[in-house]
Amino acid sequence: MSTANPQNPKHLNVITPAKIDWQSDDTGNMVPVSGEFGDVYFSHADGLAETRHVFIEHNQLPERLAQLAPKQCFTIAELGFGTGLNLLATWQLWRQLRETNPQLATARLHFITTEKFPIPLADLTQILALWGERAPELMDFIQPLLAAYPPLIAGCHRLSFSYDNLTVDMWLGDAADSLSKLALDHSNQHTPYVDAWFLDGFAPSCNSTLWADSIFAQMQRLSRPDTTAATYSCAGIVKRGLREHDFQIKKVRGFGRKREMLTAVMANAKSSNLANDNNHHEAKQETTYSTFEHVVVIGAGVSGLLTAWSLANRSINVTLLDKSAPLAGASGNPRALLAPKMTPIHHVDEHLHTIGYLYSSRLYRDLNQTAIQLNTAPVLEPTGALDLLIKANIGTEQIADYPDEMATTLSHEQAQIASGLKEQNLAENLYLPQSGLVSPQALKDIILTHPLIRFKQLEVNKINETEQQAHIEGINKNQESVTITADHIVICAAFESHQLDERIFDCRKIRGQLSWFSPSTEQLTKLPKIPLKYSGYCALFNAQTGDNELNTIIADKPYLLLGASFIRNDIGTDIRDEEHQISRDKLITAIPEMASIIPKDTSLWQGRAGIRTQTPDYHPIVGQLVNSQRIWTISAMGAKGYALAPVCAEALADMMLGSFAPLSEAMLARLSPNRTRLQIPLV
Repeated sequence: MSTANPQNPKHLNVITPAKIDWQSDDTGNMVPVSGEFGDVYFSHADGLAETRHVFIEHNQLPERLAQLAPKQCFTIAELGFGTGLNLLATWQLWRQLRETNPQLATARLHFITTEKFPIPLADLTQILALWGERAPELMDFIQPLLAAYPPLIAGCHRLSFSYDNLTVDMWLGDAADSLSKLALDHSNQHTPYVDAWFLDGFAPSCNSTLWADSIFAQMQRLSRPDTTAATYSCAGIVKRGLREHDFQIKKVRGFGRKREMLTAVMANAKSSNLANDNNHHEAKQETTYSTFEHVVVIGAGVSGLLTAWSLANRSINVTLLDKSAPLAGASGNPRALLAPKMTPIHHVDEHLHTIGYLYSSRLYRDLNQTAIQLNTAPVLEPTGALDLLIKANIGTEQIADYPDEMATTLSHEQAQIASGLKEQNLAENLYLPQSGLVSPQALKDIILTHPLIRFKQLEVNKINETEQQAHIEGINKNQESVTITADHIVICAAFESHQLDERIFDCRKIRGQLSWFSPSTEQLTKLPKIPLKYSGYCALFNAQTGDNELNTIIADKPYLLLGASFIRNDIGTDIRDEEHQISRDKLITAIPEMASIIPKDTSLWQGRAGIRTQTPDYHPIVGQLVNSQRIWTISAMGAKGYALAPVCAEALADMMLGSFAPLSEAMLARLSPNRTRLQIPLV
């Protein structure tokens, strides 16, 4: 990672990993200490017991979480992720409560945490291994946390633990900046808010920035009456900050040798007494969250499938509609290359391609574990990828700012070994170790196993809404008229979305044909060993059982995939030999040594053509339609649906349910169906 001066404006978003020192605690155990601030990450007495005393007990979490209604979401915001101990203790409590309270089966916990100096994975693994020894009950939570721990780059990293109805959003960067990006003005009657705050920054005397007025101002903005806060600190700056931003504070017994700590509650007109917090929260019955039962998703490409998945994981029944079949359109290629379009790191936190790629990569790896349990084909084949930087907006100097586990530059010799290329000049390259090939068929198969998702073949010809419901009318495969009612509709019909509702922008339509052939044994030894990006891309893959459901492919045979053509204003989906030739020409122009290996005769090649949709500003369309309460859309993913749709689907589900999205307020505005750039039709 770059060691550039963090005060240089160019490097403001380069995350500085924490430096870890070690000290002995009161019992002789080693505890980590911040090299930046010289303060301990947790109590010398017993860090886990302190977490439970300060943050869990004094935010009344056992009582409040146990009282959640079905489908209600409880949001905790933490200042200072540190070693993750607060999250682990909260997660353990949440699982225990869900095991003993059946009504919590559909309730959700959203844990938002900030960290400016995140601990590197190797150090965190060492620290949490010690906790696994001291508190074996945490081991079930430590392993999945470490497996999901993100690369240390700025922005929001969503970690989804859907089996526990737990969502963790890790915002890396300055805490006040991160909190300011949480969007409140969703176009929804239910505005998200924080229920409980964990104020766990280093002591104000060591790190005053986490106790600055800007922090308390964000707490005030993101809270509502009855929001609680707890902190180990009784420093004057903390008491003043809370009081001046509408929190009423109370000193209570501290943990261990600390005589006092603070609890706080945001005041309201009805109650300002902290003396009986538990009864205070038990008495509150008003519904401040969104509840609905049924959503219809129109379009079963990658956007529709992932929208259905995100909603079903929030206990919403989903009817998924398509006029033909899942993945029948542009999303049904044999494989999709998951590799980010990189950007200079100083604006990475607002770069949708990076945010989407990292979330998608975690999701698909998680689904690989599901595939093992179901004995089905894996969703993601981790291959890595090599970008030859022929068509890129980033150079090797800028790549150096990224953590190596996300992106790096290989030496010429290393790049030759990784790619198998012998003659190409590979001095300029971008190696993406976490990239891989997504199997759309395997992804679809897993998503459709969800018990709350039901697919129906229906050609929709009319949608409308009333105050109470949304209505869909269409023709089924038996040519019968069908009417479906739902609480909400999400339109994910690519370029046909505009035909279903004219409020959705009529996007640019771009035909893209992907080509593939089965190489001979001799050709196979000379083809690139990993996916390559140039002005197009190529990738070797072995066909899996089920691939022939969507494409002309024979299981267990190797294929080389080349793509893709780019033909504007053409919505034909016939396979064209001249576009096979275009893909071949792109490859041999970028890598001349392939000219003697790739067959000149493309007449026996297979292909698939799809129609991509693209907006004038190249951003997808995600959100609620103007002048609507029940109709939403996800569309215009371009050629990056498998990288962008998962995080966009999460954001849409959060907007629909009145939760905090994993995208900033500015990013949500850039994705809005009603943004200014979409007010002028294409000509």
